[in-house]
Amino acid sequence: MRIPLLLTLALSSGAGALTMTYPSSTTTIHERAADWAGADVQGTQIHAEAISLAPGLTTGTLTSALLTVSAFDELVPSWNAVTPGAGSVTVEVRARVGAEWSRWYSFGTWSSAEGRSSVNGQKDSAGQVMTDTLRLSKQATSYQYRVTLRGQGTTLRLLAFNTSERARRSAGLGQASDKTAWGKVNDVPQRSQMIYPDGGEVWCSPTSVSMILAARGIDIKVPQAARATYDRAYDGTGNWSFNAAYAGSLGLRSYVTRLPSLAAAEKFTGAGIPLAVSLGWKKGELPGAAIATSSGHLMVLVGFDKAGNPVLNDPAAPSNDTVRRTYPRAAFEKLWLSHSGGLSYVIGE
Repeated sequence: MRIPLLLTLALSSGAGALTMTYPSSTTTIHERAADWAGADVQGTQIHAEAISLAPGLTTGTLTSALLTVSAFDELVPSWNAVTPGAGSVTVEVRARVGAEWSRWYSFGTWSSAEGRSSVNGQKDSAGQVMTDTLRLSKQATSYQYRVTLRGQGTTLRLLAFNTSERARRSAGLGQASDKTAWGKVNDVPQRSQMIYPDGGEVWCSPTSVSMILAARGIDIKVPQAARATYDRAYDGTGNWSFNAAYAGSLGLRSYVTRLPSLAAAEKFTGAGIPLAVSLGWKKGELPGAAIATSSGHLMVLVGFDKAGNPVLNDPAAPSNDTVRRTYPRAAFEKLWLSHSGGLSYVIGE
């Protein structure tokens, strides 16, 4: 099992699953046989570090035991899977509010083949799914997940679930830094999404993933990454879960989390792990921005300058050689936390 430096950053294991725990969010990672203890297995089998279909079967499910975490009203899943041919994986979640269970909400069908799709129209009194995010009407403290594998050779290596409390997403704003990561910028190739005339203007997520992959020695061109993350129902490439799944399908360990501050993000960049981060801003709110406004944009946090300001590879820049940007720390952190609650893709070895 590969856990590059992350145990020393924010992950804790002990006898249970690996978790990242912050005041406003928890990320739970299942990737070991012990993590699936107590699961209901129907047509699947559990290995030391993966789940696969039982011999001779072409479909099967694993339903987890009950997971209990700090109070949350949003959940974002991510997963790493290999889906040969037309193989696919579907992840579903239900939450328990008090004594009542919600319905099973689906995060769609993931496949490395074309046709991957989230599921529109999932909204009821308990909550709703917005492509890659389950938003509950009331807070819950427990949930279960169910994963369905289809197709010979389909194997699931990792499942991660970020649960968070919307009202506290900016609670870590301005957290003091120990400054040890200041002045360190990771070498991440610069790639612009704007140089592609046929849809590139909305390819910020796969472009960010492409940059991090290149830093890991996997040279995937931006249009190829866009095709490989396209979500048919969403009609775009910005599905957070699908972008993490794509990096995972290439053999990397990839998941979605929410960090509480730039001080927390420094632990990753200082350890050589760039982060794809999501933020939005209005005109004048992000000095030096490559574009005047954005309702939601992904860029790669590659490090910090000597004054502690975040250094980004911003794919909205007009050319590859103008991608590297440094933004004011306070402004950037506020926009990142208020927009997405510190959402980040972690893509490691």
